[in-house]
Amino acid sequence: MKLPVAPPAFDHLLKKFSGSLDTILGRRIGPEVDGVYEPWDHLRHLEPPGGLLTEQWWLAIKLARIPIFRDLPLRDGLGRPILLAVTDSMLRRLHFIDREAAGAIKGLDRADGPGDRERYLFRSLVEEAMTSSQLEGASTTRQVAKEMLDSGRQPRDRSERMIYNNFQVMQQLRRWREQPLTPKSIFEMHRVLTSDAIDEADAAGRFRRADEQIQVINTDGKVLHQPPPADELPARLDALCAFANEADKEDFLHPVLRAIALHFQVGYDHPFVDGNGRTARALFYWSMLRSGYWLTEYLSISSVLKRAPAKYARAYLHTETDESDLGYFVSHQLGVICQAVEGLQGYLARKATEQRQAASLLRPDSALAIRLNHRQRELLLHAVRHAGAIYRIAEHRSTHQVTYQTARTDLLGLVAEGLLRQRKQGKAFAFVTPPDLAKRLQR
Repeated sequence: MKLPVAPPAFDHLLKKFSGSLDTILGRRIGPEVDGVYEPWDHLRHLEPPGGLLTEQWWLAIKLARIPIFRDLPLRDGLGRPILLAVTDSMLRRLHFIDREAAGAIKGLDRADGPGDRERYLFRSLVEEAMTSSQLEGASTTRQVAKEMLDSGRQPRDRSERMIYNNFQVMQQLRRWREQPLTPKSIFEMHRVLTSDAIDEADAAGRFRRADEQIQVINTDGKVLHQPPPADELPARLDALCAFANEADKEDFLHPVLRAIALHFQVGYDHPFVDGNGRTARALFYWSMLRSGYWLTEYLSISSVLKRAPAKYARAYLHTETDESDLGYFVSHQLGVICQAVEGLQGYLARKATEQRQAASLLRPDSALAIRLNHRQRELLLHAVRHAGAIYRIAEHRSTHQVTYQTARTDLLGLVAEGLLRQRKQGKAFAFVTPPDLAKRLQR
C-alpha cells in the first residue's frame, strides 16, 4: 500500500483562484461527489464538472466542507483537533442504523425464544472474534474456531488464543457497557485481548514505552503512520475517555459517530505495543452498546472489514493526509455497519425460508413424512425452530406417553435418517439437532 497523495494546500488554492471564486462558488458544489466523500487522491483522476479545473473543483468541495466542520475534543499528532463534517449521505446511513440497530429487526425480535436469540448471538460473537483476530494475523479457520469456542476447550496456538481472547472480551462487553470508560478499563480490555497472544508478554495491559518504537509500515518498508510519542499517551487516553463518556453533554454528537471516532483514535494513537486494532474495534462495540444499539451484539463489522482490508487502512490514511478530516473514516465505517446489518438481515431471512421449507417437507402427506410417525414429525418441527436442541429418550417417552422402547426407536430412527446426531452424555444417550437440519430435510 502507498501513501495517498496529499491534497494541495487550501490557502494556496484560495490565493491561486482568488479571481475566479465567484464562478467557483456559483457552481454550488457540495461536500461530496454523488454521495461519496471523495479524497483528493481519487478525485484528481475524475473528470471535473464542465468549465472547472480539477484544483478548482477540489477548492469548491473544501469550501463546502469548511462551514459544516466541527472540532472534536480529540487531537492528531500535531495537536490539531480532529475535524468532522456530517453530510447528507452520512445522515441517510445514520438513519438506517438508528432504525435497524436500535429498534427491532424482523426475524430476531420474533425469534421463538431466548434460546434462538442466544444462538444467533453466539454465531455473531464467534464471527467477530475470528475475523477481528484474522485482521491482525490469526490464521485459524472458522470451523476450528467455532469448535474451540463451542466445546470450551483451551486454545492450542497463538491464532486460537487471539480468537479465544477476543471472544472473551466480546462476551464481557455486556458488563463493561454499564460502566464509564476509564484508562484502567481500557488496559483491562487490552490485557484480556492480548494475554498470551503477543510477543512481549509484559506488554499486555500497559502503554508502549518510549524505547518501544512503533510505526505502521508497508511491505516496502515505507512509513505509513507515525503514532504520537509515548509520553503523550496518558493525556491522550484521558481525553479519549472524557470524550467517550460525555454522550449526554449539551454539544450533541450522534452516538454512532462517537463510537466511530473512538475506533479511529485508538488506531491512530497506537497506545500499545500490539493489539491496537482489536482494542479499537472492541471500544467501538462498547460505545454502540452503551448508547442502546442492542443489535450491535449480533453484527460483525470485522467480517466486512476483512473482505477489503486495504480500504480500511486507506480510510485512516485519507484522514491523516487531509488535515485530520475524519469524514473519510466515518464514511467508510458507516458503510461497513450498514453492510453488517444487511448481512444479518439476509441471514435471518434465509433461516426463516429454511424453516418454512422444512415445515412444508414435514406435512403429513409429504414423501419424507410418510416414512415418519407423528411423534417424529412433531419433534423435527420443534428441532427446525430450535437449532442445537437436545432430546433424550426419557423426555420423549414422557411427552408422548409411550414405552421406553418406542421412544428409543423413534429417536434412533431419526438418527438413521441423518436428521439427529447421537452422542453419549454420562450413562445415557442424547440426540442433538444438527445445525444444518433444514438442508438435510431438503436432501
